[in-house]
Amino acid sequence: MAVPRNRCSNASKGSRRSHHRKKTINFVSCSNCGTLTMSHRICLGCGSYNGRQVLKVEAE
Repeated sequence: MAVPRNRCSNASKGSRRSHHRKKTINFVSCSNCGTLTMSHRICLGCGSYNGRQVLKVEAE
């Protein structure tokens, strides 16, 4: 049975787990209307993606 010989210190445990944190969401401004959207997603404000109209958005 595999049993660790010595206790792992807090520093080496923390450096091993350093990449386990949650990633931040990067928002970009829409080139058409300027609202903040997630990258590589359709803009829900104007319905455009990559410079072309994809969704029909009703004006409120």
